[in-house]
Amino acid sequence: MKHQKSKILYREAERVLVGGVNSPVRAFKAVGGTPLFIKSAKGSKIQDEDGNVYIDYVCSWGALILGSAHSKVVHALRHRLHQGTSYGAPTGLEVELAEMVIDAMPSIEKVRFVSSGTEATMSALRLARAYTKRQRILKFEGCYHGHVDYLLVKGGSGMVTLGVPDSAGLSDVIAADTLVARYNDLESVKAVFEKYGEEIAAVIVEPIAANMGLIPPMPEFLRGLRELTKEADAVLVFDEVITGFRASYGGCQELYGIVPDLTCLGKIIGGGLPVGAYGGHEDIMNLLAPLGPVYQAGTLSGNPLAMAAGIETLKVLRTKGFYRKLERSSAKLENGLKKAARHAGCAVSLNRAGSMLGLFFTEKEVTDYSSAKSSNTSAHRIFFQSMLDQGIYLPPSAFETMFVSAAHTVSDISTTVEAAESAFQAAQRSVPA
Repeated sequence: MKHQKSKILYREAERVLVGGVNSPVRAFKAVGGTPLFIKSAKGSKIQDEDGNVYIDYVCSWGALILGSAHSKVVHALRHRLHQGTSYGAPTGLEVELAEMVIDAMPSIEKVRFVSSGTEATMSALRLARAYTKRQRILKFEGCYHGHVDYLLVKGGSGMVTLGVPDSAGLSDVIAADTLVARYNDLESVKAVFEKYGEEIAAVIVEPIAANMGLIPPMPEFLRGLRELTKEADAVLVFDEVITGFRASYGGCQELYGIVPDLTCLGKIIGGGLPVGAYGGHEDIMNLLAPLGPVYQAGTLSGNPLAMAAGIETLKVLRTKGFYRKLERSSAKLENGLKKAARHAGCAVSLNRAGSMLGLFFTEKEVTDYSSAKSSNTSAHRIFFQSMLDQGIYLPPSAFETMFVSAAHTVSDISTTVEAAESAFQAAQRSVPA
């Protein structure tokens, strides 16, 4: 495939955008080559500025569970555009989507919409601190919760991809209030609580980690967090920005039967438009202004276009058999990739949780940040480029998650698996004897 227009656009972008991109992983630094500049997308396919068409497993980093430009979402947006794009005032759409979210999520009694997942996590933890009158936050190595200063400590995702240990510009004072434990290691959490329990306002966790590759929780890990936070009167925050309405309609809390105190949402609830939300028990949420002393505001919060797209998306997700069909497609991809790797003699570890997959070039079982980092990133780089050359668009990082959408067909999965066998062979040849 030729990428001449993307190369020209990237050179132009580097003159006016920092690094030529508006989000670091998009720069392809970890996989080499020129980032693709996308012109259009429909269903399971995206098309770049050179006219190349790819099967898309980025899906706007998980937001497009229906695929791109779903007819019902597009229709709703066209209808709303003629009525204005933003009012800075309440709308009935906000109420409708809030009711749908509350109905779906066992933990949420009230919700506040914002414009990004970062806003959601930042605001939820401010609430937790106000509610508990404590300062410290406990997070996990490799879990990413947005670019809030104190949450970038051991922040996973793009920072692991780019080899950045944390982030420059973090205040030592702020970072000192962030405690870190190991994901899937309940004993490490207990040790932190034994030392700092009375100072911990909240524990924030990706219930299925999806920012160091895809890593499901071990049995009893989430339940153990729920018990420890209750014992210490700390707030348990589930960051379901990725997993909300993807792991199941009710997210991980429905899937695993764990009820957190606060939940952060994003991606899917905006139907592909910028959105975020946080919600939880009424006694915590009522601390927010205008009812309480915790201030948070946003010009585009509850934006009518994002609300309309989210409502239509959730309506489709509620149709009978939606998640069963998505599970079948995802399982077919998982089994196909495993078989292709075996045929190629390539050692990989593949994790899957519903329609999310993490592929690691390692013989080890990947259960946490440390084992994720054992992945051979050079082999992944070759695999990525081979797949791209064959028309398969994967996340450009060994530490990001692949997403399957409802638009992916049996033919898409078969084509992907066929391409993967030769890509695994290429990656295997790169591994030193």
